[in-house]
Amino acid sequence: GFPMDRLVCGDVGFGKTEVALRAAFMAVAGGRQVAVLCPTTLLAEQHTQTFRDRFADWPVRIEELSRFRSAKEVNVVIAGLNAGAIDVVIGTHRLLTPDLRFDRLGLVIIDEEHRFGVRQKERLKALRAEVDVLTLTATPIPRTMALSLEGIREFSVIATAPQRRLAIKTFVRQESASLIREACLRELRRGGQIYFLHNEVETIENRRARLAELVPEARIEIAHGQMPERELERVMRDFYQQRFNLLLCTTIIETGIDVPTANTMIIHRADRFGLAQLHQLRGRVGRSHHQAYAYLMIPDPEALTKNAEKRLEAIQNLEELGSGFYLAMHDLEIRGAGEVLGESQSGNMHEVGFDLYTQMLNAAVRALRSGREPDLLAPLAAVTEINLHVPALLPPDYVNDVHQRLSMYKKLASCDDEDDLIRLQEELVDRYGKLPEPGKALIDTHRLRLLAEPLGVKKIDASGDAIAITFVPEPSFDTARLIALMQKSRTMRLAGPTRLRIDEKTATLEARLARLREVFRALR
Repeated sequence: GFPMDRLVCGDVGFGKTEVALRAAFMAVAGGRQVAVLCPTTLLAEQHTQTFRDRFADWPVRIEELSRFRSAKEVNVVIAGLNAGAIDVVIGTHRLLTPDLRFDRLGLVIIDEEHRFGVRQKERLKALRAEVDVLTLTATPIPRTMALSLEGIREFSVIATAPQRRLAIKTFVRQESASLIREACLRELRRGGQIYFLHNEVETIENRRARLAELVPEARIEIAHGQMPERELERVMRDFYQQRFNLLLCTTIIETGIDVPTANTMIIHRADRFGLAQLHQLRGRVGRSHHQAYAYLMIPDPEALTKNAEKRLEAIQNLEELGSGFYLAMHDLEIRGAGEVLGESQSGNMHEVGFDLYTQMLNAAVRALRSGREPDLLAPLAAVTEINLHVPALLPPDYVNDVHQRLSMYKKLASCDDEDDLIRLQEELVDRYGKLPEPGKALIDTHRLRLLAEPLGVKKIDASGDAIAITFVPEPSFDTARLIALMQKSRTMRLAGPTRLRIDEKTATLEARLARLREVFRALR
């Protein structure tokens, strides 16, 4: 009933492109146009090839918009899109220019989302208010991650690795000629290909001369973003078709390039790259069933900055399959979540604290989903204060660790319904044994809170002699019900404008709880 805005988070090589292909086919079959946005020309080229191969048996017109196309070709594509003659367009930032007006755009696929800014993504959404958006990434930026975890965007994780896929072995080593030669020869002897990443265009020719001297057995070609379009296209095609076996390149190969026979990567000055970037680069190898190796070369370890050290340690530790999601979580923790409505992609929540911020946001999201206007002046309803005059806690001899106890209290306070409470009670019994009496009282207190909070109950004070219930100034129930209840019972009276007093003796906790539940059910 409303446009999709879904983030698909799957590790490098886990099949996000497959999801995109199927979604695009559904949209085209429904008579809509599809726009696929890629960060680099190489990736746009590769996607175009993939889409054409897969849709070869169907009457689907697929075109590409990037600097690999001539001005004349670009104008033909734009005219076709505006007229509705083209079904799928795959392109780089050229898709975001104002002269592009789609005739019947239905789906926008953003590949490698972390490479685009907020402004660029919002520009695509603005093309059509009712357009479906499918975002694919291995390492989402903190803002996107936070929006998904908070429930503002739909969120799917591809956690299953493809069959026979092996984790990439990652080594952080001080750079040396012997190590480079050994790594290259090992790959060449098994008939594979190698990426050598040297991210300085000015000195890349010098590096080529040194590599030719060091590994004369290798056939070496260069690829970087400052090369002429046709030359770059030729080099990448030749590499894919195994006409040479060592590609000396810059980070232009970072996103989405899929060469199954390339299974060794050597990164020069790995300390200069970001965490997500290293993860993406490493994902260019190990895309078939062969064991892949990534060598992160650094200068003298003593010269590394503290942050670079942490990044390299994290990338080495998180080498198992599916670690991209955890890297993104680390990133979110380090950099903060950014703005929900603004353009800031990372930022802090120190003003209110992360926990309170997410509670406020959840309350607003829940209100909007149920069709209510969120109350911004009182974003969080007051938590009901309950005193039953019996010990209600998890005793230290029941849950020994203080951190575990605090964690359990937090979980109990976050329970939103009876099912959550039952699950938590089962977890406590499962982990720590039979619940003691104070523990049972604590669970009962929270069960009572779930009944009282929706009615607008501020405080409950229930002793053996009397029960006092304090309501908020404007409770959510019909006050006529309260008057009818007081007329039925002689023990009930108002002890103030918002305070109800019940003068009844209740010897046990069960009797007190039963009486309170009776009152709350009558008011609902």
